[in-house]
Amino acid sequence: MQNTGARYRRLAQEGLPECRVIAVDLRGHAGSTWDPPWGADTHVADLLDTMDDLGLGRASVVGHSFGGMLTTHLVAAAPGRVERAALLDPAVAIAPSTAAQNAEDTRRDDGWETAEEARAARAAMRPPHAVGTVEEDLRVFMRRDEDGRYRFAFSRPAAITAWGEMARPPVTLDGFGGDLLLVTALRADLVNDRLRNRLRLDLGDRFREVGIDAGHMLFWDAFEELVAYLRPFLGLPPLPV
Repeated sequence: MQNTGARYRRLAQEGLPECRVIAVDLRGHAGSTWDPPWGADTHVADLLDTMDDLGLGRASVVGHSFGGMLTTHLVAAAPGRVERAALLDPAVAIAPSTAAQNAEDTRRDDGWETAEEARAARAAMRPPHAVGTVEEDLRVFMRRDEDGRYRFAFSRPAAITAWGEMARPPVTLDGFGGDLLLVTALRADLVNDRLRNRLRLDLGDRFREVGIDAGHMLFWDAFEELVAYLRPFLGLPPLPV
């Protein structure tokens, strides 16, 4: 899970080609409804409804950032529906001051005057080997609003709500019987000991953490390394060389 499922395209098609991957647009993002409420409980209910509609009784779940936080809430609410869970640099129990600043930045989002300006700004955020991800992301997730400015297609109120949810304490997962993999982006400084300690307490040796020397967008910036950890966790052999 990530805010827009399109961002998982390469991971699904190239990293996990033999798997059936359901990548959702969360409520308030891209092609899903933008109607409130936008809290974690509603997102979890949406995810369970989606699983029901697709006939998925039980599935492995991979969540990135806010999607990683929602994965923990999904596991807590319906542990029997999750076979195993992977959290990719999840945003859980972040500092309230950080959440407040990011929410304020979201409220003041002016976007970009031109598509070229957006392309340059986003490319500056990627390491050289991952700049190619920018074009696809802008193509599927950017739009021109009524004021003529270019912005990503998500509800600002929904995103502000999400920043508040990411400041909540970690949920208890002691009812979950599966394995959990935490993949930490070592250059992002987002994963914290509040989450680690909760997972260790609840899951014991069914919890494993690995670190990747990359920024927050692991599935773009460290694609090969991420796939090398995810595939064995999901019970898959290495990809052919």
